[in-house]
Amino acid sequence: MQTKGCCTPTTGRSATCPTQAAGTVESVGSVPEIRVCEIPGGEALVGTDRPFLPVDEEGPCRRKRLKPFAMMETTVTNELFEAFVADTGFVTEAERFGWSFVFHAHVSRAVPATQGVVGTQWWRRVDGAFWRLVNGPGSEADLHPDHPVVHVSWNDARAFARWAGGRLPSEAEWEHAARGGLGDVAFPWGSQEPNDQDFQPCNIWQGRFPDVNTLADGYAATAPVLSFGPNGYGLYNMCGNVWEWTSDPLKLRSLSRRKRAMGNRLPGAKLMKGGSFLCHKSYCFRYRIAARTGTTPDSTTTHQGFRLVFDKDAPKR
Repeated sequence: MQTKGCCTPTTGRSATCPTQAAGTVESVGSVPEIRVCEIPGGEALVGTDRPFLPVDEEGPCRRKRLKPFAMMETTVTNELFEAFVADTGFVTEAERFGWSFVFHAHVSRAVPATQGVVGTQWWRRVDGAFWRLVNGPGSEADLHPDHPVVHVSWNDARAFARWAGGRLPSEAEWEHAARGGLGDVAFPWGSQEPNDQDFQPCNIWQGRFPDVNTLADGYAATAPVLSFGPNGYGLYNMCGNVWEWTSDPLKLRSLSRRKRAMGNRLPGAKLMKGGSFLCHKSYCFRYRIAARTGTTPDSTTTHQGFRLVFDKDAPKR
């Protein structure tokens, strides 16, 4: 793969027969260019000394030495994922399972009654939903080449990374890149919090979650990957739009062994960063750089995506 430099519900499911892919992204004559930004090495900050959700172990702020690396300017798009599928015949886990999670307000009208997740009824199990049919059968028009690919599991993302010659970032790499050289700030643009009225620097929820979205930022679901402004390293949408898989497991060291045994930590969970278009401070104030969450590696939803990093000496397609 040629690169060019520039400046959470869980599935709990078992695999079934794969579904036939339906719909398509506009044909790509060749593999789209992967644009990357050079990220300097050195001392990186991980976490914060001003945690908002201490239970997630956002703090304390730690320091870690990192080698220089390159990171994709944006998350992987539908167009780029289509090229991967066309080249390899890859079938995602959502396709093999036959269903995925869709936000209640976005479920295709062609879909019959759906089953909700206990405690988070806004997540609906939709048969036939996968990356090409984002909101289920009948939602072909909701697929846009320049939007983040979604309904991709951690396992799917790793398969794409092997094809592209990259890898998923570690939490330290992700945070270091997201800070854009600004140090211990809450957001890629600095410290000012987004609000529902006059400051929307990223794609999150405005209004009363989960029923009223005023769309003050212009988007009900995903936005094009080049929306909003880049951070100091030239990276787009490091917070908001879609959650991004990392290579790290979700570890909560402070939980007692008894609490772990009671299910307070998902077995095998993988760490995600950045928040999504469904985040709002009143419900999920995790669109901050130090915020963290995780889910099982086979989980897929309409608000999970990923981007890759590339080592300096690694061969690329």
